[in-house]
Amino acid sequence: MEKLRIPMNKAKRIALVAHDNKKNDLLDWVKFNEGNLKKHVLYGTGTTGRLVMEATGMHVNCYKSGPLGGDQQIGAKIVNNEIDLMIFFWDPLQAQPHDPDVKALLRIAVLYNVPTACNRSTADFLFSSELMDVEYEKLLPDYSKKTFY
Repeated sequence: MEKLRIPMNKAKRIALVAHDNKKNDLLDWVKFNEGNLKKHVLYGTGTTGRLVMEATGMHVNCYKSGPLGGDQQIGAKIVNNEIDLMIFFWDPLQAQPHDPDVKALLRIAVLYNVPTACNRSTADFLFSSELMDVEYEKLLPDYSKKTFY
């Protein structure tokens, strides 16, 4: 399958998402990385984005709360190549009322080759990569030439 080359600017477009039991973990991570996060453009689901703004004063482009469609809004941004990276601290021990949306968001992130961190260790490794501060070109299969049933 042919590959598309999708450019990422030096300033990455980063989605921040966290389930209720993981919001404090994400806020701790954001505060720890605040200096570097200020170099990027931030997006978030409703409550998570608002909490990040209140805790840091950084601007976050907020969408709806996850259960109200925010996960799907972030997914649409990924499909349109408007999100470069996703930090999604999800709770594997708590059932979510919008679990199908969560799975769809994670599936879309993998399908569109979006680097995704689902816990702090992965976020630390991802965010400390030298690729975070340079232009980058990700490869994406050209699905337009494939037949789906």
